[in-house]
Amino acid sequence: MNMSLATITLLVLSTAVGHAQTTPTRTSVRTSGDASVFVTPDQVAIDATVTTRGASAQDASASNATRVAAVLAALTQLLGAGADIKTVNYSVGPEYNYPQNASPVLIDYVANNTVEVTLSTIPMIGSVIDAATQAGATSVSGLRFSLKDPEPARRQALQLATMQAKTHAEAMASGVGAKVGAIVSIQESTVARVQGGVTGTTGGAATPTPVEPGRIQVQASVVFEAELN
Repeated sequence: MNMSLATITLLVLSTAVGHAQTTPTRTSVRTSGDASVFVTPDQVAIDATVTTRGASAQDASASNATRVAAVLAALTQLLGAGADIKTVNYSVGPEYNYPQNASPVLIDYVANNTVEVTLSTIPMIGSVIDAATQAGATSVSGLRFSLKDPEPARRQALQLATMQAKTHAEAMASGVGAKVGAIVSIQESTVARVQGGVTGTTGGAATPTPVEPGRIQVQASVVFEAELN
């Protein structure tokens, strides 16, 4: 009885192994696609910095506070009480001179205060720069253009990249006399980067600072894999 069971078990295993060995391996094609969509930015962040110096940290800080208050008042008057303005950096500390073969010499204390202004009205950029500098900002930098809602552009770029990857797969399949079958996987990687920036220099009240925002490039990359029939 035991021998019969062992024989049956061996036959079942042999049949299963034989079936697995005869199952054909599916061949697949793997391609990639890239696409870009260019969109006009509808938002920008601007950094305005006030730098002041003093004989002590308190002097530098007090002077800085006065000038920053003037900058904030000018920006609020220009943009309204609901303007998106916030402090993004503040520092105060000593500044030294380092003569050769001698101990460092304290020069003075330096205070820096940077406020960030976020605008949804791109044509106002020049006026904001001028208002900040005329009110006491010592530098304006870091213009960062962006999209309030980048998803529509991302979806469009992904769709175009996927179509390109699929076209590549069909071309490769045709080259070996096959056709694209069931999709195995699709993977994506999307980034947004800015093209464009500031042109010109800070101007006076009669001639607002010219700014060219350029366009936002939303790029999508897709990896496409499908079976071959």
